[in-house]
Amino acid sequence: MVKSTRHAKYELYYHIVFVPKYRRSHLTGKTKERLESIFAEICEDKGLELAESEVMPDHVHLFIGSPPKNAPSLIVNWVKGISARKYNQRYDDRVKWTRSYYVGTAGSASKGAVEQYIAEQEGDDE
Repeated sequence: MVKSTRHAKYELYYHIVFVPKYRRSHLTGKTKERLESIFAEICEDKGLELAESEVMPDHVHLFIGSPPKNAPSLIVNWVKGISARKYNQRYDDRVKWTRSYYVGTAGSASKGAVEQYIAEQEGDDE
């Protein structure tokens, strides 16, 4: 769904994947439920849309919609940093994330569709 700010129309979604330190398979049961709740809380606080989330035993997938003012690296920083801090303050067991992550963009148009649209614009100027 296209959203807007005062000066922009946008549809930006990021697929974010990250793993716990030492790639331990401990993101299950109560830990999984707690993290999903914390991720939703962070997105709400930061004005992001948590479209989908899946906490796997050894990694996390998030699909987050964001206004263009937020860089993907900032969103990852928020999600990983705040989630670890909140989780570790609230519960006895600990969660630590590695520094690495994957982020990919997604929207309503594929890369090929955008390339085709741009190529077709060259002839429209004449």
